[in-house]
Amino acid sequence: MILRTVKERALRMLDVDGELELVDFSFALPYTWVLVRGSRGRSLGVAMTLPEEVQTYGNSIEEPTVESFVERLDSLNVIERTLGLAAVNAISQYYFDPGDAEWRDAVELITEAEPEKVAVVGNMPPVVRAIRDAGIEAYVFERNSKLWDRSTLSDALEYWLLPEVDAVIASATCLVNGTLDLIVDRARRAKLIVLTGPTGQLHPDLLKGSGVTHVAGMKVVDVDGAIRELKLGRFKGFERFSRKYTLRIPAEENG
Repeated sequence: MILRTVKERALRMLDVDGELELVDFSFALPYTWVLVRGSRGRSLGVAMTLPEEVQTYGNSIEEPTVESFVERLDSLNVIERTLGLAAVNAISQYYFDPGDAEWRDAVELITEAEPEKVAVVGNMPPVVRAIRDAGIEAYVFERNSKLWDRSTLSDALEYWLLPEVDAVIASATCLVNGTLDLIVDRARRAKLIVLTGPTGQLHPDLLKGSGVTHVAGMKVVDVDGAIRELKLGRFKGFERFSRKYTLRIPAEENG
């Protein structure tokens, strides 16, 4: 299970530093966020909140810490899982090396590869338009029926259609709803599997050998400004204080 592997590696990252502390956090709309601090400064991690996935508004976390959040990354409780991913993203951004990043949009990776068929997991209209404008066939999958349009397919069809595609660009919320394993397993023909969006802030070493080829996240460059916008529920405002990037994932685990 990819989430379990990510959890174990993130906990090892915490052990190496030993001083990363939880400063603030919130399970909120549109993004859950976790702020951490260490000798390198502060780091903000986010994860999209999926209210349609919440069954009951409760969880088992009694003592909020960075470690206790990460420990719940593979929980069946979606609140715990979301807080866990936001914490993992905060850790990842703390260790983020700007020198490893390409400062460009994930769609460029897809269109430059010129695949015949692309799966877009999560209905992201700007992404879909860019891919189709490039003359590439796109299957668009979405779990939340409120986000469907006339060309959107139910995510139930991923099992059937993913083996046909040459590339996948997936909203990193597939980590929140636990479907990344299915995507990687079924899209075996795909040369590119890209996780995108603010939720995709993971350090590349955490996904090493998973089958994911790239993460395309957003580096927060103004923590205070980003938190203010998140508290006000404004994603576009948060975006103004962040910068898009892509990172390649190492293909194999080196032990």
